Amino acid sequence: MKNVEIIPVPGLPEIKEGDALAPLILEATEAGGVNIRDRDVLVLAQKIVSKAEGRVLDLKSVEPSPEALDIANRDGRDPRLVEAVLRESNEIVVASERALIVEHRTGAVCAHAGIDRSNVGGDEDQVLLLPQDADLSAQKLHEEIKRAAGVFVPVLIADTQGRAFRRGVVGVAIGCAGLEPLVDLRGEKDRSGRTLEITVLAHADEIAAAASLVMGQDKQGVPAVLIRGLEYHEGDAPARALYRTKEEDLFRP
Repeated sequence: MKNVEIIPVPGLPEIKEGDALAPLILEATEAGGVNIRDRDVLVLAQKIVSKAEGRVLDLKSVEPSPEALDIANRDGRDPRLVEAVLRESNEIVVASERALIVEHRTGAVCAHAGIDRSNVGGDEDQVLLLPQDADLSAQKLHEEIKRAAGVFVPVLIADTQGRAFRRGVVGVAIGCAGLEPLVDLRGEKDRSGRTLEITVLAHADEIAAAASLVMGQDKQGVPAVLIRGLEYHEGDAPARALYRTKEEDLFRP
């Protein structure tokens, strides 16, 4: 088994709407002496992708709907934020004082539709939405890096999310291009020779969680990480392949 390295990409500037991420990342890797290599995996924090795509929303421009007002008044929430969550969602899964869990437009079930107020700026009314289509964003970056640098580099876009039955948040993949997000081991043998019957690895989530160890969540956070030496299966399945369908959901009423 080869060693796996998790390498921060240093020197990226503060990302603004309209910035081209691929050239900035290639410049930063070269300037930092960590030149991107063939079969590296590039993991990007969702926030820089959202910022580059102009996914900043000013809550002062949001007019709450009657549904948002009802939820906000009942649960003690900002009605403008509730309205923003509803606009980004297919449906509400749980709405209470403790949590506002929804199914995002992409099918992911998460808190507040992934809307975040941290690291957006000094204005408390500015919030950051998830990319319009994180899988498409990852695919474009994957192709741009291949054209510009001549290397095959899968791209993951990572966010931090909670889990229903565990405390704390971890890195998960919300965008994926160039590698298979799921690795199906059913039918393989374990070390004892027994046939695996249910094991399907969420490989993209494992990579995102590993990258989050280096990325961090505070003001010192690193928004881009290279994973080097990792064995993976090339593929074109999107990150949304990780999301359970309603038919597979064991817990949602």
